[in-house]
Amino acid sequence: MTNQFKQQILDGIPVKLPGPPPHDAGISHAPVRKAILNKQEKKLALRNALRYFSVDHHKTLAPEFARELADFGRIYMHRFRPVYPMYARPIDEYPAQCKQAAAIMLMIQNNLDPRVAQHPHELITYGGNGAVFQNWAQYLLTMQYLANMTQEQTLHMYSGHPLGLFPSNQRAPRVVITNGMMIPNYSKPDDLERYNALGVTQYGQMTAGSYMYIGPQGIVHGTTITLRNAGRKIGFQDLRGKLFVSSGLGGMSGAQPKAGNIAGCISVIAEINPDAAKKRHQQGWVDELHSDMDRLIERIIKAKSGNEVVSLAWMGNVVEFWERLAEEPIKVELGTDQTSLHNPWAGGYYPVGFSFEESNRLMVDDPVAFKKSVQESLRRQVKAINRCVEYGMYFFDYGNAFLLEASRADAEITDEHEHFDIRLMSRISWAPCALIMDSDRLDGFVPLVNLKIYCILIYWHWMF
Repeated sequence: MTNQFKQQILDGIPVKLPGPPPHDAGISHAPVRKAILNKQEKKLALRNALRYFSVDHHKTLAPEFARELADFGRIYMHRFRPVYPMYARPIDEYPAQCKQAAAIMLMIQNNLDPRVAQHPHELITYGGNGAVFQNWAQYLLTMQYLANMTQEQTLHMYSGHPLGLFPSNQRAPRVVITNGMMIPNYSKPDDLERYNALGVTQYGQMTAGSYMYIGPQGIVHGTTITLRNAGRKIGFQDLRGKLFVSSGLGGMSGAQPKAGNIAGCISVIAEINPDAAKKRHQQGWVDELHSDMDRLIERIIKAKSGNEVVSLAWMGNVVEFWERLAEEPIKVELGTDQTSLHNPWAGGYYPVGFSFEESNRLMVDDPVAFKKSVQESLRRQVKAINRCVEYGMYFFDYGNAFLLEASRADAEITDEHEHFDIRLMSRISWAPCALIMDSDRLDGFVPLVNLKIYCILIYWHWMF
């Protein structure tokens, strides 16, 4: 298999068209993206996709790509998805002229490993839309370039598209990458969606489009520190028996239950996607799965009475859970949210009142109704959170644009002076970028100077 694998890497895009692979229902697939292109733009998207292939294949590929665009909202080129298993191999198994190139090939395959990636067949690693490449042709070409690259060359990448190998030197970077290239002040979310559908840009997140993703383990340390400092912020040096509530069991948010265990608390993390919840449970990131709300409440009461250290996953909508907590005589000490609200209209946040599948259909069939439902859900979520805060909970924003989108939905997060209400004791506490600690002590957050800095960081995180 090793020699065959190496040859397939060296071949790049095959001369002879491979047969379309069967649909694998056993892995998580990206939701269908909304139809945003007009007739002329659809033609342009097809021309952009066909540029990777010999003219001899256009007659076969053009209608196939047109169907993908109609069915998925994107052209993924599933026909060219490799048949070999996708995982990070030992570095010597890669056909490369230099170790640096082989290391990058390893990183790319790790990002697309089905055990790691959120939607591997759509080349999405995490965050709902954090892409490694836009299509499988880009993957094949990039791996081929890396296999042939020497230490005197640099590969230039733009939003998944390999621009080519350029002369450089041994001390130069082996790969230079840029993703997105959208200017926030002069663009809207739909602009990014449109250009992504055209095949000319992608949202690379932090570590998807830069090939550096290592799963929840990459963020579990910062999440643990955040939890411990949030507890210290309200006077708890020991979190044993304290309840932490959040949402999201995806690639980054999946670190929350493990961080809760390390910090020594009871954590309940809501996840609407059952596949994501089951994956984190199988991988050991969360201890228990719950789909019955009454039994979950009983389990929380038992855990608090016994001062347990345990992580529980609620397989359902987070809004329903917050509303139930607001009615129960259960003290929630810490709360936050890690849904992908940088991407609220395309799978980053699922509205209450709909199943996971119903939401995926609604966001495509009726985007206006889906947006309305999301904003209504945000208002309900904030209302329930405010009730819990009144009972003594400390809620903090985790840098995922929760307060930003809640404010856009006219949720109750500001006072009469349009300042953030103290009920939502907002601090940017997103561990990699804004958790500031004393060099000698882990004793709490240093709040950012003002709201302008907060909005700049959130907008930057949403766009780039």
